Amino acid sequence: MKKIWVKAVPWNKDVALAALESGADALWIPAGMGSEVKKMGVIPVIAEDGDFMLGRDVVDKVIREKKDEDEVVNLTLSKKVIIKDGDWKIIPLENLLSRTKNIYVEIDELQGGRTALSILEKGVDGVVINNPDANAVRHIVQALKARGETFELVPARMKRIMPLGLGDRVCVDTCSSMILGEGMLVGNSSQALFLIHSESVENPFVNTRPFRVNAGPLHAYILLAEGQTKYLSELRSGDPVLIVNFEGKSYPAVVGRVKIERRPLVLVEAEERGEPISVILQNAETVRLTQPCGKAISLVDLKEGDEVLVYREKAGRHFGVQIDETIVER
Repeated sequence: MKKIWVKAVPWNKDVALAALESGADALWIPAGMGSEVKKMGVIPVIAEDGDFMLGRDVVDKVIREKKDEDEVVNLTLSKKVIIKDGDWKIIPLENLLSRTKNIYVEIDELQGGRTALSILEKGVDGVVINNPDANAVRHIVQALKARGETFELVPARMKRIMPLGLGDRVCVDTCSSMILGEGMLVGNSSQALFLIHSESVENPFVNTRPFRVNAGPLHAYILLAEGQTKYLSELRSGDPVLIVNFEGKSYPAVVGRVKIERRPLVLVEAEERGEPISVILQNAETVRLTQPCGKAISLVDLKEGDEVLVYREKAGRHFGVQIDETIVER
């Protein structure tokens, strides 16, 4: 996940409070002010005596010439490096992002943050907001937090649904309320993830649970931010997950609870561009996939030839990270 830090140096209580209230990931403050921050709430602190210590864990650097890039690359091997404004911006950042990680950029307005987070289509690891206006800080943090990745979803054509018997399935209960057309990307293979719809659809038998996705069995992959995946069995309370809508737009959410229960399962098989793909789900009318128009369709209503949305990848996975290697998953 991209990190959004806020700088309150010199000390600015209003900016610090804005950082906390808007959900910033860390707060940069002068030495000795940690006790003041603790009175407001819980947030990691960057300072000479902070959770992230200046000089040891975090350094800042102004890039003025080519040799500065080499110094930054060396620093990123052990530290997070904050790139401050110099005589030039985009080109050196592109050079750095092609060589290393742990790159942050100091910004003072929203567009600068959006640009930094999208350079070379992957962006820097985070931004540091340095703006003395508390309202501006709130706006920038909230806007950047709401900015999610966009995924190219494609239609797959249903082939069959086959009952499998009992297995352990996972419900992912988030701290967010999903709406129609939203869910999570889950699949038997990381190369074919189905958009499993949230339980936000009215049903005569049970109340809606818009915070929940009945995602599938323990072995299934779920797509997270920045191209990462996890097995559903690995999810825990407090973990970040990704909510995706039928247009491919996404935003982060937090897992509040994971419910694992033994339930009857079905194998859902489909075809995308002539290639067979599949996902295993609980056999229940409240479990739904998502149609290209954004409408949820229940498993009990699916029939051969129906189209549902999927996300395709070519590369395989190793410990949840995409790798360029020949991997066959069936």
